[in-house]
Amino acid sequence: MSLVQVKVDKLKRAAEARRRITILGSTGSVGCQTIDLVARAPEKYEVVALTAKKNVEKLAEQARLLNPERAVIADENLYGALKDALSGTNIAVAAGAQAVVEAAQADSDWVMAAIVGAAGLPATLAATRRGAIVAFANKETLVCAGPLMMKLAAEAGAQLLPVDSEHNAIWQVFDFERREAISRLILTASGGPFRTMSRAEMAKVTPEQAVKHPVWSMGAKISIDSATLMNKALEIIEAHFLFHMPGEKIDVLVHPQSVIHSMVEYEDGSVLAQMGTPDMRTPIGYTLAWPNRMATPAQRLDLAKLGQLTFEAPDPEKFPALRFAREAMKKGGLAPAMLNAANEVAVQAFLDKRIGFLDIERINEKTLASAPATSLTDLDVLREADKAARAFAEEQIG
Repeated sequence: MSLVQVKVDKLKRAAEARRRITILGSTGSVGCQTIDLVARAPEKYEVVALTAKKNVEKLAEQARLLNPERAVIADENLYGALKDALSGTNIAVAAGAQAVVEAAQADSDWVMAAIVGAAGLPATLAATRRGAIVAFANKETLVCAGPLMMKLAAEAGAQLLPVDSEHNAIWQVFDFERREAISRLILTASGGPFRTMSRAEMAKVTPEQAVKHPVWSMGAKISIDSATLMNKALEIIEAHFLFHMPGEKIDVLVHPQSVIHSMVEYEDGSVLAQMGTPDMRTPIGYTLAWPNRMATPAQRLDLAKLGQLTFEAPDPEKFPALRFAREAMKKGGLAPAMLNAANEVAVQAFLDKRIGFLDIERINEKTLASAPATSLTDLDVLREADKAARAFAEEQIG
């Protein structure tokens, strides 16, 4: 029996006991779907902490449902509101960015890192540093700090489990003991709501149109990223670090039905794919019960009823975000983090109707071009680069 199998068997036995969990970003789309699964099997999970950014009402509702040891609101000004909402319970209440990090450091076996954007980086790193099982829906953690994150996980003995449906799919069919036999990774993309539009039509789209994803139910930020294909661009960078694969071995294939979530091609020509209906509770459940599996309420896949699956190459002229990802990986250092920071600023500006849809890519491209040839050595350097990129992006908006 291999050492890998011994470790997996040990983890399976541990997972059969009541697992202590923390959910960072519990009021967002992924956080709410995680809670849906946990609430269906309360005998299997003990909730240590829940955190949210501003949604006191939802956080309090979740806390009363799951009775965690603590509930944390990131906005310090909302401490009193959360305290009042949970009066009469034994749930400890805290507020502020540091309190969110402390929640990640609390004694739990498993942490869902679902805080959107670069803001989730400190807490995700804190959970990784103590050697937890970290299920991360926050792709920005690896995009911004991939080398630091992977080094820290290896040193701490943390297990990083991807929640993104694409990376979760690859994880399920990736042969980690024979990685030399893998030829390439194929990330599938729905193509977003504007796949068949012309550039002239895309220039006129509104935030209300852009957040209406044709397949997935997601938050506003990730929905906009799907519409620009920046979501897929960030996933290329994430896959590069998570699976230790060079960029030239990571491809993107548009698959509008979102049934095949991603594929791994092997040197003998075999292509292994993970399939399922487009429901985030499937990848969340895979990480929540890992290394076991759990029942989820996701609709079962009926291929006969579906009839056909279609595929097409992404249009590089219409969606230049994929090129930005490869340029950022080629530049290395702080470039991926600066691209991500610019995109967060640009997406918010579009949602606020300060810029047009195609202005997002313009701002991203200019910010990426401004990235210095500086190595990513520590978090302080990363924070400064993130700050500089956001300021540069704001200048382009202004």
